[in-house]
Amino acid sequence: MTSVFCKFSGEVIYPCQEFVLGRPTFRYLRDLERSQWSSRDEIESLQGRKLARLLQIAQAYCPWHAARIAAAGLDNLRDQKTVSDEDLQRIPTMSKLDAQEYGEQMRWRDVPGGSFDYNTGGSSGTPLRFEIGRWRQASDAAARIRARRWWGVEVGEPEVYLWGAPVELNKTDVIKSIRDRLLNQLVLNAFEMSAINMDAYLKAIARFDPVCIYGYASSLAQLASHARETGSVPKLDRLRVVCTTGEPLFSHQRELISDVFKAPVANEFGSRDIGFTAHETPSGQMLLVSESLILEVLDANGNPVGSGVQGEAVITGLCSDAQPFIRYRTGDMVALAEQPCEEGRGLHVLESVSGRTTDFVVKCDGTLMHALSVIYIMRGVKGVKEFKIIQHDLERIEVQIVTNLDWVDSAHSDIEKQFRLRIGPSVSVQFVKLDAIPAQASGKHRYVECRVLPKQQEVCG
Repeated sequence: MTSVFCKFSGEVIYPCQEFVLGRPTFRYLRDLERSQWSSRDEIESLQGRKLARLLQIAQAYCPWHAARIAAAGLDNLRDQKTVSDEDLQRIPTMSKLDAQEYGEQMRWRDVPGGSFDYNTGGSSGTPLRFEIGRWRQASDAAARIRARRWWGVEVGEPEVYLWGAPVELNKTDVIKSIRDRLLNQLVLNAFEMSAINMDAYLKAIARFDPVCIYGYASSLAQLASHARETGSVPKLDRLRVVCTTGEPLFSHQRELISDVFKAPVANEFGSRDIGFTAHETPSGQMLLVSESLILEVLDANGNPVGSGVQGEAVITGLCSDAQPFIRYRTGDMVALAEQPCEEGRGLHVLESVSGRTTDFVVKCDGTLMHALSVIYIMRGVKGVKEFKIIQHDLERIEVQIVTNLDWVDSAHSDIEKQFRLRIGPSVSVQFVKLDAIPAQASGKHRYVECRVLPKQQEVCG
């Protein structure tokens, strides 16, 4: 793409889209570009002011949060300009199950700009429907643009997305194609990683010649492995960074992706429910979006741990006004670093991120698919409280379900139909209703488990 088109896309098309949609993305981006160079104390003061505003919203418009704030003795928030970490810690933590069960009582129904239904399940196995507003959308987009700029990638420059969210996969109409073209984006389906498709993906990437590639860590590693094995590594002279997301990035994956695509790899940390959380810098540090969230790292008893000690990430989303997430237990294990940003930013630094991993599932024809392709089936079913998917062999799936009061038995046939569409028409789905999903011996939960033997994959592939 010419620099003129890139400039037009980044400076005209994208800002116009955000303006029409009512998202203050570029206004917030300007704030983030300035605030990242503030001192740590100044950033934490900014967090305190934003926290005061968030708690005032929650107290005024969200009954479930209001009751918890009152029980914590924080009933004088109306005139407060800032709230301390100590006061925040007086409020009990909230879980995904809380958001699932009491979501209607957490929402600000008249939030400026309106709210939009989101759903998630990720690899946690606990589906969640929730609301996000314009500020949450803008904060995620602005933080991602800022992180790209750390790597020299500007808005409007060509990017490839190896992605799989249904919103990207289903809207394949003319309008979506035009939008992608105008925004200089190429979206490839991470749920259909057959050898034939990967051959086509590599050719498409070579033609597109991106400056950035973005996608699931495991899917990018799979594509890189295929490129190496088939001798079809694309020549990408303009590629500056490969950004991975959605799951932990293991060292062997980083090495493989970087070696094949001849570019550094930067990991991203976040989730659909809490939003864009952190991104890696060229110095190799993972920086939090400290202006948009407050991170606490807690041990098993709910007590804060020191720098370098791993604990559960408990996050307060400072831009989550439509449905506040206050002291939200993410289930991800992280550790904060003691040292500051090596490039001079005041943002908090993560020493390690040990999120949940997802497995692949195998279609009846041997094609490997990202596990999120079947997770998305379950997360959209009303009445599913928790789930675990076990693929015993190519044609046999076990779905363990913990239901809530919204469950109806007719959902069985809808779920089975969706699995057959994804895996193959001959697949058999067995449902097992449980009171709780058991953990593994290690204490960790694994919500997609593929037991298909490698030799089965080879025979069918």
